[in-house]
Amino acid sequence: MDTLVNFKSEMFKPFLPDDSQVNPGVFGAELAFWISKKLAQKGIITSYPEYEDWGWYVEYCLDDNEYRLCCGNVESSQTEWQCFLEPYAKDFFGRNKAPIELARVLLNAVREVLEETDGIDDIKWSCR
Repeated sequence: MDTLVNFKSEMFKPFLPDDSQVNPGVFGAELAFWISKKLAQKGIITSYPEYEDWGWYVEYCLDDNEYRLCCGNVESSQTEWQCFLEPYAKDFFGRNKAPIELARVLLNAVREVLEETDGIDDIKWSCR
């Protein structure tokens, strides 16, 4: 199942300076807030965006399974972006316990949002 998408867009350029970002050259807040809102309009409810040192993510829960939809830029670019799905819940042994297949509805909604939005181009899906 494809769980990583790369695409190009001018829409998510950071509006705050680099020293206000998570780390230098690490962007994605605008993308994470935008995608969270677009998913909510399709009935897919996520958390508000949160950040890590590598970028931003929104959490999505389905039954007892938790996932992160991770959002960020590609290699310090302000026009190349990626989102990928990461199971978040772990079992006692540290293994991901949330099956990727259950997040298909989220991934399908992400696909729809990206494909129907003018200004998003060169969309490429792959396995992570």
